[in-house]
Amino acid sequence: MELIDLFLAFASLLFLAFWWRRSFSSSSSAASKAILPPGPPGWPFVGNLFQIILQRRHFIFAIPDLRKKYGPMFTMKMGQRTLVIVTSPDLIHEALVQKGSSFASRPPDSPIRLVFSIGKCAVNSAEYGPLWRALRRNFVSELISPLRVKQCGWIRDWALERHMGRLEAESKRAGFVDVMDTCRFTVCQILVCICFGAKISEEWIRDIDNVTKEVMLITMPHLPDFFPILTPLFGKQMRKAKQLRKVQVECLLPLINNRRAFVQKGEGPNSEMVSPVGAAYVDSLFGLDAPGRGRLGDQELVTLCTEVFVAGIDTSTSVLQWVFYELVVNQGIQEKLYGEIVERVGKEGRIGEEHVETMPYLNAIIKESLRVHSPAHFTLSHAATEETELGGYRIPADVNVEFYIEWMTEDPSLWKDPEVFRPERFLDGDGVGVDMTGTKGAVKMLPFGAGRRTCPGLSLGVLHVNLMLARMVQKFKWVPVPEYPPDPTETFAFTVVMKNPLKAAIVPRL
Repeated sequence: MELIDLFLAFASLLFLAFWWRRSFSSSSSAASKAILPPGPPGWPFVGNLFQIILQRRHFIFAIPDLRKKYGPMFTMKMGQRTLVIVTSPDLIHEALVQKGSSFASRPPDSPIRLVFSIGKCAVNSAEYGPLWRALRRNFVSELISPLRVKQCGWIRDWALERHMGRLEAESKRAGFVDVMDTCRFTVCQILVCICFGAKISEEWIRDIDNVTKEVMLITMPHLPDFFPILTPLFGKQMRKAKQLRKVQVECLLPLINNRRAFVQKGEGPNSEMVSPVGAAYVDSLFGLDAPGRGRLGDQELVTLCTEVFVAGIDTSTSVLQWVFYELVVNQGIQEKLYGEIVERVGKEGRIGEEHVETMPYLNAIIKESLRVHSPAHFTLSHAATEETELGGYRIPADVNVEFYIEWMTEDPSLWKDPEVFRPERFLDGDGVGVDMTGTKGAVKMLPFGAGRRTCPGLSLGVLHVNLMLARMVQKFKWVPVPEYPPDPTETFAFTVVMKNPLKAAIVPRL
């Protein structure tokens, strides 16, 4: 270790000791203002952080055990960060819906995340206020409004036609299909075209997908996130993040510049720029005046475009992989779905947006997959806008409030045989009338969050999943590969995915 590193280490330890004494001494005076729920006792300086690390499993998989011991709401000290974990459906509904504005902000970002969010200038990370409202309003109107969805329908048709060809080619080459890999590429291709209004090479699509995956992985919680005061000691991680940010900008900025030049010229669509001026998401960002920031620069444009990929690729493809796992191991469900598709459009009819909306069994399968295999066990981190009461405790504005949504889908008091995959429950059982956004009453599942910070792209993501699933089942029968038996073991990689990616054989429908 160099002399400067030793100096920084010593200074950081002194600062850490000072911070700990100050936090400890002020805790008694703060108790009268904020009384946090009880939780597991922690170690000096690090709190519960190393206790979680020593379990050698991801944090999300430790929550059920902690819930059994400490109840539906408990506190964890993770380094400098205080986490309030909320697992009760009633408390989640109270916080996110009944007191939505009070829990609508985001906690401070880590230094690494700030490299990519450019001062939290993004829909998902922006603090509750004028900037967030402006960015979200623009996102909704320019990506998921009925007019925009209809306008981009041809993009999905074009991409899914090529998707079917890739499935056949991979099946002939390998004898099976890697479901998540092939679906990732197609979803990324659709989102790139919607975002930039351009058709680009497959190599460029894969570059965008790869850099998006790397950004998601590097911005997941790591040790520096829990000790911001020790940031000088994590120089290697910061340098890696800044280098990745440079790669990300170099990958996306040419697309942004090409589209900007096309918009300025006001030309009609061509072989590269296939969407007319005003039809691509990035077009709306060129003239957007963001409160407190003014016109957006290149860095902000890269961040906001990346957000479309981060929000849309992993979640959609994770859902599709789990759905096909269930269809492969439950052939009866697959054939029932195929029967519904044939009844609606025939064996070779084109399946469009207007058709998937009228397929109740298709939608029931997606909902049941979201219940049994939710892409996320937590919502994104929330923060109170001011000190707020929840469940009889006072929650200060400077803590992370984490809503654990997995428990409610496993609760036998809410679901009959919750471990069983049964789509019919959403047609004539305990899933009838369930609202996945929590706005219409009691909550039983919240795969996209709830309240003001509900995932704004949920309708678009569900549409892509429905269309891809319906077309893939219409054209092929999906069966297990003996050499690679389906394995439902979970792991965490930004979303909850299969530890051993699903491989399935496809048989053309007669």
